[in-house]
Amino acid sequence: MFKGSLVALITPFRDGKVDEKAFQDFVAWQIAEGTHGLVPCGTTGESPTLSHEEHDRVIELCIEVAKSTRTPVMAGTGSNSTEEAIRLTRHAKKAGADAALIVTPYYNKPTQEGLYLHYKAIHDAVDLPIYIYNIPGRSVINMTVETMARLAKLPNIVGVKCATGDIQRPLLERVAIGDEWIQLSGDDGMALPYLAQGGQGCISVSANVAPRALSEMHVAWQKGDVATAMKINRRLMPLHESLFVETSPGPVKYAASLIGKGTDYCRLPLAPTLEPTQARVKAAMTNAGLLN
Repeated sequence: MFKGSLVALITPFRDGKVDEKAFQDFVAWQIAEGTHGLVPCGTTGESPTLSHEEHDRVIELCIEVAKSTRTPVMAGTGSNSTEEAIRLTRHAKKAGADAALIVTPYYNKPTQEGLYLHYKAIHDAVDLPIYIYNIPGRSVINMTVETMARLAKLPNIVGVKCATGDIQRPLLERVAIGDEWIQLSGDDGMALPYLAQGGQGCISVSANVAPRALSEMHVAWQKGDVATAMKINRRLMPLHESLFVETSPGPVKYAASLIGKGTDYCRLPLAPTLEPTQARVKAAMTNAGLLN
């Protein structure tokens, strides 16, 4: 169900509150542009600063729009509290999500055994496909291939979003776990190399502003048209890079504001993007053909 270009959705705000209409319009635009799957309430959606009520509501809003086209939704339901992650995942299932994306617990720094027990507890509490989100840069910990292979034996732990920056990981996981393991890159700039190593798609930040191009890149790859996929990737690489000059999602929300998709407002402690960053993002958007 989850392959190709999946978007880690931004959460638009207005007057300090979630802008529900802008969010649903944005989801509808993503689907119309060819995005293959939707991921609300991830890092890019500013989930750490959403209240529980807002978190639940954003997932519900996304599913309301997606269900008419049967576009799959992978809801972000991770937490560094196992009980909180269980509650969020239960809500996602009740709301109609197709899967849950659960980040490795941040700040706590659990051992590999702690990681296993955390995911197993969520798995046993909620009957919903689970994707592990392995992102050492934000969580400090790195789930080993061995722990992932152990978790993959549980029937509802079906795949991974990998943001390790290690291009060997998809092949090592494929060897350790098998062909049924669904592997999604969490790094736009590594999406094509990740596909070449056995991945099936990418949960993308850049797709917030370049959904059609990234959809076309993945479709080209799936058809074996490597030359076209590489051409699109080269054109978008400056964009991928510019969106992480400062902490995401600051730059991508600024980029989205340039094409009329919400404002650049992020909740504290994320600060407004600096002028040099804005100039770099604007230049990359122009280079990618997204701005005149």
